[in-house]
Amino acid sequence: MLSTLCLGATLLSFGALQVSGFDNSRQDNLAVYWGQNSYGATGSNQADFQKNLSYYCQDDIINAIPVAFLNVFFGTGGEPSIDLANSCSNADDPVFAGTELANCQFLASDIETCQSAGKIVTISIGGGTGSVGFSNASQAESFANTIWNLFLGGSSSTRPFGSAVLDGVDLDIEGGSSDYYTNFVSTLRGLMNSGSKTYYITGAPQCPYPDAYLGTVLNAESFDAVYVQFYNNYCGLTDYSNSNDWDFDDWDTWAKSKSVNPNVKVYIGAPAASAAAGSGYVDAATLGQIAVDTRNQYSSFGGVMMWDASQAYANGRFDAAVKSSITLNGASSPSTTAPTSTTPTTTHATTTTPPPSTTPSTTSSSPATSSTTAPTGSGSCAGVASWVGNVAYDGGDQVVYGGHLWTARWWSYADSPGGSAGDWTDDGACTASDLAPGEYVKVPFQSKAVPSHMIAKASFVPNPSLSAAMAAASAAVAQPTNAESYKKSSRFFAV
Repeated sequence: MLSTLCLGATLLSFGALQVSGFDNSRQDNLAVYWGQNSYGATGSNQADFQKNLSYYCQDDIINAIPVAFLNVFFGTGGEPSIDLANSCSNADDPVFAGTELANCQFLASDIETCQSAGKIVTISIGGGTGSVGFSNASQAESFANTIWNLFLGGSSSTRPFGSAVLDGVDLDIEGGSSDYYTNFVSTLRGLMNSGSKTYYITGAPQCPYPDAYLGTVLNAESFDAVYVQFYNNYCGLTDYSNSNDWDFDDWDTWAKSKSVNPNVKVYIGAPAASAAAGSGYVDAATLGQIAVDTRNQYSSFGGVMMWDASQAYANGRFDAAVKSSITLNGASSPSTTAPTSTTPTTTHATTTTPPPSTTPSTTSSSPATSSTTAPTGSGSCAGVASWVGNVAYDGGDQVVYGGHLWTARWWSYADSPGGSAGDWTDDGACTASDLAPGEYVKVPFQSKAVPSHMIAKASFVPNPSLSAAMAAASAAVAQPTNAESYKKSSRFFAV
């Protein structure tokens, strides 16, 4: 880790924004996920909880920001649903009438601020907890049009980010069926090609090659970059020195011989703090050296991906330390091709060995100030996903929230652990899990139900993490008027 003095000098060197457009051909890009307040799920210092998006765009450290997650494809009213933890969710913010799609239009100015600073901002679909997948080709193609109209160059009266036009889509598919994603990406790419600006499609596969959920679509459609998750798996960063496990060479071979886009970039995906993943964390100096060595050996290398912004900032600006190590002095990578956008948990903690696993769903909101019951003990949270506000949980399900392990007492939807509804039992603070050599934490995908009918919100309480101006703008949005009782949906997309 860089010393405080050295890190300060690094931040100063990147501090004055010298705006230029995003260059996908470079080999020193840094992509950092935002939206899930990962630190807030595992840490207790509220000063380090996730900040508004523009907070992370005040220097040149980060180049690409996938906003995570759109984790429900077909929810109430047939519309998707997003959960951005303490920044915007249907549990705390207004929704568009007849849907559970949160109205986050106050984020438009943040998105545009980041874009004006030369960064790309994309929407990441999937994640570790949700209801995702397609039942047929037509549904997948229709969903591509929905994404285009809600987030990209199309038009809709229910755009979650208002007038802001995102720069692309990231596929972080960690469960459900892998069918028909080729139809989705093909249709989406066609729409992007007809747009008035450059758009990007990225994927976030697990490091075991080929990826169980994205392998087919990665071979069939054009991707601009893949953010390979080298954590929570036997092929993680901590096994870099083991040639039998570390497999960046497999991804480099894919990029050069199987990818539809021969100029696709492969990123090393890494946890930005030890608590950001079950396994695979290495310090900034080690990650920087691994990245440089990999870049020197493989021309497909595009940079580093991190999970996530809140963890990176809380961990002494982990992002800045790694960026300092990988930055090339002004020049693009040896392969200076143009962007390709215009070309065709609930689970108990476990440890395991291969086959591959998924990453933790890192969705959380600000921890509640009260608890339903007194903590009954202290248990490890390894392998348990964070609470998500836009899916339903059954009695006995476990989640991580506010640095504690919680168990659902009965069926629960949109009632946060520790809230007044009393849906959750506090099982105590998370404790570190000691892994034996060769072991890793498995965090299975949680395929969850989505209520088909929702209770209308009688009033809106502004999210305390937002500024007064943002809260006022959000509160002005009209609320649904027809109240209906909760009912469990039969829609699942499990394998």
